[in-house]
Amino acid sequence: MALITSGTFSKALWPGVNTWWGKAYDEFPVEWTDLVDKYTSRKAFEEDVMVSSFGLAAIKPEGQSVQYDTEQQGFITRYTHIVYALGFQVTKEAVEDDLYDVVAEKRARELAFSMRQTKEIVVANLYNRAFNASYTGGDGKEMIATDHPNVVGGTWSNELSTAANLSEAALEQAVIDISKYTNDRGLRIAVMPKSIIVPPDLMFEIERILKSQYRVGTANNDISAIVSMGKFPGGAKVNHYLSSTTAWFLRTNVANGLKLFERRADSFDEDNSFDNDTAKFKGSMRFSVGWTDPKAIYGSTGS
Repeated sequence: MALITSGTFSKALWPGVNTWWGKAYDEFPVEWTDLVDKYTSRKAFEEDVMVSSFGLAAIKPEGQSVQYDTEQQGFITRYTHIVYALGFQVTKEAVEDDLYDVVAEKRARELAFSMRQTKEIVVANLYNRAFNASYTGGDGKEMIATDHPNVVGGTWSNELSTAANLSEAALEQAVIDISKYTNDRGLRIAVMPKSIIVPPDLMFEIERILKSQYRVGTANNDISAIVSMGKFPGGAKVNHYLSSTTAWFLRTNVANGLKLFERRADSFDEDNSFDNDTAKFKGSMRFSVGWTDPKAIYGSTGS
């Protein structure tokens, strides 16, 4: 049994310690909210069901019947909520004899830190596994792929046909690809990029691309079309929990895209054991993450 005792923090029982170090680090502001949209849930799981669309209207010759179309149920995405929890136990003697308040109160703050970091990593893993065929969505494909299936047949892509590092040219091609999106029946839809998600390794490059009035890395006097057309109103979001140093992502204005369902908000409890005089501290949360419509995201692994 993991238990914090007087022996675990023996130095806390004696005067003379100048400082306790190793935990007093600053924390990044919350970043997972840039990656997904948050919803609340009151059920064991949530399901999003796709509905196919109608096709184009057909010519109706005089006196003949109108042509009828049909719709059908499409891909189903299920969000099953998972409980994440962590705790620690401290003996009454360790709390009583602690001269520096490092055993209980500071440990409780560190527990909250661990819970926040857990949520950041779980959400970021949607992106870290975006190109991994072992992690699939409702359509049976990974989140970012060149061959997402349509219900009525055919495929579409939310990935560069040839992987490319982050650059002005690569972003322009991505915007062009997104502007050509169609619905399940091939009709044009108004999808536009919203923000760019990058790891810290690309934060300087994306800053130059989005803030330069002229084209980056060239002696030409051409304007920056990306900047002048305002193609990324949400700007760039640097996420410190992305594992790839080269992959980059675009979030679009498509609704029902990347989601976090919160079934139980972060909660912290404490209790005491009557038999052995130990204090117990626990943090827990219950949520699920995933994606419904992959048109809400576009990306490249880099090269």
